Amino acid sequence: MQKQTRLFIILGGFFVANALIAEFIGVKIFSLEKTLGFNPLNLNFFGNENLSFNLTAGVLLWPVVFIMTDIINEYYGRKGVRLLSFLAVALISYAFFMIFVTIDLVPADFWPTSHLKLDMDDAARESQGLIQLESEVSNFNTAFKVVFRQGLWIIVGSLVAFLIGQVIDVTVFHKIKKLTGESKVWLRATGSTLISQFIDSYVVLFIAFYIGADWPLLLVLAIGTVNYIYKFVMAIVLTPAIYLAHFLIDRHLGEELAEKMKREAHAGQ
Repeated sequence: MQKQTRLFIILGGFFVANALIAEFIGVKIFSLEKTLGFNPLNLNFFGNENLSFNLTAGVLLWPVVFIMTDIINEYYGRKGVRLLSFLAVALISYAFFMIFVTIDLVPADFWPTSHLKLDMDDAARESQGLIQLESEVSNFNTAFKVVFRQGLWIIVGSLVAFLIGQVIDVTVFHKIKKLTGESKVWLRATGSTLISQFIDSYVVLFIAFYIGADWPLLLVLAIGTVNYIYKFVMAIVLTPAIYLAHFLIDRHLGEELAEKMKREAHAGQ
């Protein structure tokens, strides 16, 4: 197998896996400040007060996805990114379809209560010495449904925002590279990510909650701004990772092959 083919499979697999995982862990909302040991910041945007960094867990991986977009774009061009983007959307859609199918399967009789917790201290206090069960998850089938049944508008919003973000990322990347040439890797990679993530932050909320749940527009804009602040900071923080990835890839491919792939990737762009 040629080095460039092997590399594309590795990068593509990592790209699709991160996009898929981000969709499913996104059901969890976490407090960034409390996770880091800080008090909530209580930000104010568009007339909405006491906003803090309560983020979907998916934001942990989406910056990685957009960085992967820039790396793949560098060596395989617009066609490579387009192929992997549509593949990711197709596999995410397929995964959600299969989850919706499994949600409606009738559970085995023992399964809903199979995650009950045995509390031996309480059992010991029972006068008859009988085993007492204290529910850790009272109905595992219900928990399964709650965790995995994301709203249709959220799914649609996320996928549309992802595709729009990818198109913008690739376009901006090529425009910056056309102006700067091979220099300023940080500018075309981080710059394109910052712009695409800006659009992504608002599109997903607009579709999922303004259209899908009738949220006030100013609230959508306020939450989108909070999300983008996080993505902006992460894009800057992860910039060194882009240079590390370029170094490792160039070393794997060899300088001559790496430069040849870059030229071919951007020929006619």
